Amino acid sequence: MTSVVIVDDHQLFRSGVRAELDGFVDVLGDAATVEDAVRLVVEAEPDVVVLDVQMPGGGGVEVIRQVAERRPAQRFLALSVSDAPEDVIAVIRAGARGYVTKTISGPELADAVRRVADGDAVFSPRLAGFVLDAFAGGIPEREVDPQLDQLSAREREVLRHIARGYLYKEIAQRLSISTKTVEAHVSAVLRKLQLSNRHELSRWAVERRLID
Repeated sequence: MTSVVIVDDHQLFRSGVRAELDGFVDVLGDAATVEDAVRLVVEAEPDVVVLDVQMPGGGGVEVIRQVAERRPAQRFLALSVSDAPEDVIAVIRAGARGYVTKTISGPELADAVRRVADGDAVFSPRLAGFVLDAFAGGIPEREVDPQLDQLSAREREVLRHIARGYLYKEIAQRLSISTKTVEAHVSAVLRKLQLSNRHELSRWAVERRLID
């Protein structure tokens, strides 16, 4: 039976995925943070890691990066509420073999896990098109921007809200995180992009057409 580790920062969701996969695959464990996920995956050696894209500490991309240093052949399947092209492309470029959204059913997820374990690439139908376009050069340059690639999925999400004019408190409420966490993400983005304030951030985002 195909073995998996589940990585998501929401305990209730991890429990739900466990229940949905029960009987279809062998769940070896689950983790809520990047650090715990890396340790568990290295120790448990699952066939597939099912992981969320947007988590504190760098998200699924960071989990993939750190695990790949120790287990280069490890296979990953992203499972996320986000279907934003930049999130999908970022995690696939990091090394995930597939990306499905959280509207997927338990049997469908189990099938996706088995297919990834067998070496297939698996995507939710509406995502497959722009994934193919991206690797064929069809995605606009802004989505493979080297500066943008420095940012985690959550940092890009916070950046888009900043650019739309939301206050830190409003962003925290919309993303279900603390105001301090929003401030930490903004500070990280400013540092990575070498900008000074939120006004420069907004201009940077608009120039790259990250907002409508």
